Amino acid sequence: MVGPVVCFGEMLLRLSPQGAIPLQQAGGVAIDVGGAEANVAAALASLGVPTRMLTVVPDNPLGRKAKAALGAAGSDTRFIASVPAGVGGGRIGLYWFEPPAGPIAGRVTYDRAGSSFALADPADLPFAQALEGASLLHMSGITPALGPAGVELARAAVAAAKDAGVPICFDGNYRANLWDAWDSDPRAILTELVGAATLMIGNHRDISLLLGKTFSGDGADRRREASEAAFEAFPNLQLIASTARHVEAACTHRLAGRIDLRASHWQTDEVRIENIVDRIGTGDAYAAGVIYSWLGGGDAKQMAKTGLALAALKHGVPGDMILATEEELHDFNPSGGDVRR
Repeated sequence: MVGPVVCFGEMLLRLSPQGAIPLQQAGGVAIDVGGAEANVAAALASLGVPTRMLTVVPDNPLGRKAKAALGAAGSDTRFIASVPAGVGGGRIGLYWFEPPAGPIAGRVTYDRAGSSFALADPADLPFAQALEGASLLHMSGITPALGPAGVELARAAVAAAKDAGVPICFDGNYRANLWDAWDSDPRAILTELVGAATLMIGNHRDISLLLGKTFSGDGADRRREASEAAFEAFPNLQLIASTARHVEAACTHRLAGRIDLRASHWQTDEVRIENIVDRIGTGDAYAAGVIYSWLGGGDAKQMAKTGLALAALKHGVPGDMILATEEELHDFNPSGGDVRR
């Protein structure tokens, strides 16, 4: 059995207006637990991969709700630190999500400043204990985007993984709204962090940001050109996982998965996804599917297909997280189907 995957990052509560109602007119909201790294932890745990969540939440009902959601998914919550809520201790980060409706695009409004995670001191987090016996550390570019304290948290996680000899999976998850909120240098910071990673979740646009260059190819050729440039720039990097999405309408997308290795690559055919219930968290589902296959020794084709299957399934699940069994993942049918009885 593989060692646990440690997922490090901020947990959030997502608030969504009930029905296709603009936020400013909403009278009620649905509350879901999420956060990029927590989504990966929950998805992997549901597939039978042991996971540990490493984060900080306030010691109040909202923090306990977040912790309970991961516990219910099967993830180890012993390394979720709880701190007193309020002044000096912070609060849980929130984001408001208005789903797309007809010609109106979806929209995210963040309310996460001063969260318990963003205020955390790296010295107070049990990195060494959480990483003991781990097979992978999964983290993302959201943590350093939170501000200078977030950068130090991300650096501490990378240093602890290096000390423990644990490989790192880094999901770019570029959030312009967060980086633009402070005097940041995302290129320099993300380049430093990606340089320590073995696996990267990101596409040619993420690589363009890191390397400060554009790529002249088109489609799959451009993605391979970008990946080869990243492999040259980052000697530790062994795998780059990405998706290609084409939006036909708010509720109809086409999605393909891609894996680039140093010596090979594979891109799936597109899957057409109709009647989308919820797009949020689909990238995290793809990352979880790739990690699941990578831990099992899958090749580029298997990793791309598994990641795509889990991402496609997530489009039909409300909320940030997907909890899918191995059977459901292996039985994935891109064309859907009738009720199974």
